[in-house]
Amino acid sequence: MLEEIRKPLLEKERAVLVGIYGVDTPRWLAEEHLEELDLLADTAGASTVEKILQNRPHPDPTTYIGKGKLNQLKQVVGDLNADILIFDDDLSATQVRNIEKTAGIKVLDRSGLILDIFASRAKTSAAKTQVELAQLQYLLPRLTKLWTHLSRQKGGIGTKGPGETQIETDRRLIGKRISVLKEKLEKLDKQRTTQRKGREGSTRIALVGYTNAGKSTLMNTLTDTNVLAEDRLFATLDSTVRRLDVENHNVLLSDTVGFIRKLPHNLIESFKSTLDEVREADVLLHVVDASSKLVDDYIEVVESTLDELGIDNVKSVLVFNKIDLLDPEKLIELKKEYPDSIFVSAFRGIGINKLHDVIEQLIEEDYVPFAYNVPMSHYKAVAYLHEVGVIDREHFEGNHVTVEGTTSKADRDKFESMLSDIEPISE
Repeated sequence: MLEEIRKPLLEKERAVLVGIYGVDTPRWLAEEHLEELDLLADTAGASTVEKILQNRPHPDPTTYIGKGKLNQLKQVVGDLNADILIFDDDLSATQVRNIEKTAGIKVLDRSGLILDIFASRAKTSAAKTQVELAQLQYLLPRLTKLWTHLSRQKGGIGTKGPGETQIETDRRLIGKRISVLKEKLEKLDKQRTTQRKGREGSTRIALVGYTNAGKSTLMNTLTDTNVLAEDRLFATLDSTVRRLDVENHNVLLSDTVGFIRKLPHNLIESFKSTLDEVREADVLLHVVDASSKLVDDYIEVVESTLDELGIDNVKSVLVFNKIDLLDPEKLIELKKEYPDSIFVSAFRGIGINKLHDVIEQLIEEDYVPFAYNVPMSHYKAVAYLHEVGVIDREHFEGNHVTVEGTTSKADRDKFESMLSDIEPISE
């Protein structure tokens, strides 16, 4: 009998999803959250066999769903031959221990699941380091050994990256590893800073948005490139930078990791160096999946995450993507609700020209005119103006050159700081 129910190594784990609803979270919203948790589980490689919602005003501090419901859950786990329980909220170490003891299978919460996905998606050294650091910081207060022997045999969700081996180490060793990873990230961050300095003179635009909003597809359409774009959550972890063709302007467009509801705090902290692309952008394109039922909720999540990152003074424009999946009436409603937004279909190429015009307009808003009479001995400064600005007129006379044109305020100020003895030509 045991042999009959034993699953092959490569077969998907069978997951039961669990959440609660009550005064703060109505049932319909909790159901939507479980649908998203289902997508996360699928991305991680699990197959959802059941979704369970419990009506509670607040999570039970020891079992999350209460002892009675937990005993029912144990029966469900046995009947469905489930491998893993995934909870929609973060669990404490006590809750994990009690649930695992009763159910007898792996228990993972939403943050742990997201971290597991990031571990499987990380490709570069920076991403792998950031994910491992976040995993260890998440794991430290949740050390448990109930199912490590099973994880060795068949792997599965929650055991990628440092999960299995680090569970068996003590807190001191984990703390040492965290220190090593932080030092490594500091070095990587210095390298990123050097790379970004090489982009000075360019206008930087960053794509931000809820995960799976279509940012990578939009980048491909705008830049005519082939960045990985999948209909899956968190297809992009590392920021990708491409040149965007805008007349008379040097523009760099970056695609960044998608945000999500209840994005683990440790993950945000670890990925801050990657998200510097967002922090240092001149313009943000906030991409929204127009076809989603939770448009307003997703916009709020992204805006609150940007606030947490300290990004609140960057020019931003809402870009509603996937309008080809909308009913005409719904599209009209969205345009009325968000009149200053842009509506596109990156996949179909709808509205891209208008978005391109808006991008050019936003860039032009930051440009100011300049006119300088510069000694020829400062040829490097003149070359800098050619690099960062749009030259309208250049006239050589004697040992001076008169240069007129437009550039960004920041680049104009930098030029003037380079040549403090040079005065603008008065009108």
